[in-house]
Amino acid sequence: MLLHFSPLRFSSSTTALCFSKLTPLFSSPSPHRLFLRSQQLKRQVNRTAGMASDCGEGTSAVASSTMDSAPVASASVAPVEGGDKPRFKLEELKWDHSFVRELPGDPRTDRMPREVLHAFYSNVSPSVEVENPKLVVWSQSVADLLDLDPEEFERPDFPTLFSGATPLVGASTYAQCYGGHQFGTWAGQLGDGRAITLGEVLNSRGERWELQLKGSGKTPYSRFADGLAVLRSSIREFLCSEAMHGLGIPTTRALCLVTTGKLVVRDMFYDGNPKEEPGAIVCRVAQSFIRFGSFQIHASRGKEDLKLVRLLADYIIKHHFPHLENLQQSNTLSFEVPQGDTPTIDLTSNKYAAWAVEVAERTASLIARWQGVGFTHGVLNTDNMSVLGLTIDYGPFGFLDAFDPSFTPNTTDLPGRRYCFANQPDVGLWNVAQFATTLAAAELLNKDEANYAMERYGTKFMDEYQSIMTRKLGLTKYNKQLISRLLNNLAVDKVDYTNFFRLLCNVKADPTIPEKDLLAPLKAVLLDIGKERKEAWVSWLQTYIEELVSSEVPDEERKAAMNSVNPRYVLRNYLCQSAIDAAEQGDFEEVRRLLKVMERPFDEQPGMEKYARLPPAWAYRPGVGMLSCSS
Repeated sequence: MLLHFSPLRFSSSTTALCFSKLTPLFSSPSPHRLFLRSQQLKRQVNRTAGMASDCGEGTSAVASSTMDSAPVASASVAPVEGGDKPRFKLEELKWDHSFVRELPGDPRTDRMPREVLHAFYSNVSPSVEVENPKLVVWSQSVADLLDLDPEEFERPDFPTLFSGATPLVGASTYAQCYGGHQFGTWAGQLGDGRAITLGEVLNSRGERWELQLKGSGKTPYSRFADGLAVLRSSIREFLCSEAMHGLGIPTTRALCLVTTGKLVVRDMFYDGNPKEEPGAIVCRVAQSFIRFGSFQIHASRGKEDLKLVRLLADYIIKHHFPHLENLQQSNTLSFEVPQGDTPTIDLTSNKYAAWAVEVAERTASLIARWQGVGFTHGVLNTDNMSVLGLTIDYGPFGFLDAFDPSFTPNTTDLPGRRYCFANQPDVGLWNVAQFATTLAAAELLNKDEANYAMERYGTKFMDEYQSIMTRKLGLTKYNKQLISRLLNNLAVDKVDYTNFFRLLCNVKADPTIPEKDLLAPLKAVLLDIGKERKEAWVSWLQTYIEELVSSEVPDEERKAAMNSVNPRYVLRNYLCQSAIDAAEQGDFEEVRRLLKVMERPFDEQPGMEKYARLPPAWAYRPGVGMLSCSS
């Protein structure tokens, strides 16, 4: 239980914020509903802020932050201008270790599971055992981020180095301490139970990239687990990290995937039927893996550890939000009060408030982009929320096939569907409220600033989502009624989300098209619909064509624009499974082929059409379309 503030509670009955079951509001949340939900959470924050014993309010005002500004990493290397890009061997990488250098760590270095107090990390080395490890796949674009020479992937010792069995020159390994809310309940200390960070690499452009091995052995945060990972989950994480990047969605990346040559025992469905599976390790890459829960764990441990929340906030702002560094925490809060009771905060004087707003906006933008491509994360616990607004921790994820707002890819989530596709925007707001409450408990924000961060989440989500849906339809202005009718039709007829929007660009802005021919461009996705449903779709298309005509955008120009935002390919779960099945037999070609397809999801890619097909019947069997949290 949190000591200085009670956790806000999420109720499935409050999901009307953004998406309400199959009502026409689905994916087109009304500003009024959004406002009501944010007000509800604000009242809860206000109550919990008052319960924070001996914790005063942060007092300041902040200036507008830009969600669109990518995190900028500080580094001691001068950026390279012009000329050939440098290529380094592994031994030549420029390592830095700001996290362990600037923040306090665990004095113990053993792997014994325990509560780690007053520390952000524990120094621990990989303990995984390997036997003839093999390189399965690697990403050229991630290697480029690190200035890593592609020839390094051909080294005989590369699989051993990136399994963790042999130390990398210059690395300084540790596991991070964090906590979090899991399915709405405070879970206490969690931490990197099977991930070990190697350190931070500084590239020639002055960027800082953290490398992390997932599945490399036990840490103090492993609890009763073995700290290892299996090939199926590692393939899914590798491919989806790179597929999301290809879609233009902020995400952690993946440098490489190696097999360990050892077997790992897993009970995939928690049903008492464990089996041996091939072990594997992914090297994940991000500018930082710090999460909401990285702050929550210290705020939960009482007044003595609240100073650690500030320390970590100072660290993340210094290295990843340097444009906020010069803002100071003022002693007064200045704001204007418009009609109603919601203050307008002036984001000019409190770097923590400005930062909280930027985190909220990045989170809102990220989730809006998920909704745009039909991605469902599956486990939106606060320990899986990046403060940089990245998609992080790929477990039981899934892209929508047949459009279903209640879709969840997580078997553990089935009873309440808390993390289903429709609920993601609301859960994002709930998680931001937990984050803001944590900062308020540490006196970095006051309740008005915390409330404002939540308001900005709602505004940013609405703006971003409406813009995305407008562009997906090739329109020049947002049409709520048209989009609501469309999403309702998609849900009723279980239409394939990705293929529908890709085919929609073929509709002509011609109101003289005979009614009997209107559905022709969408024939491949409007399958087995009766007369009544055909009439519903014809009616929608007639209205849509009217909108296209009024926009006065030439068909070919609109088609090109729509194809740049509506992907031809997404990483459907059955595609992952086909690659996994082959890889478990020692054939890695399908994994590599899928990577190449998903790196260019908006291109037609002649010869690759099979990767855009509707899922076969076997795609819905357990372990393919839905997975557990252990996956």
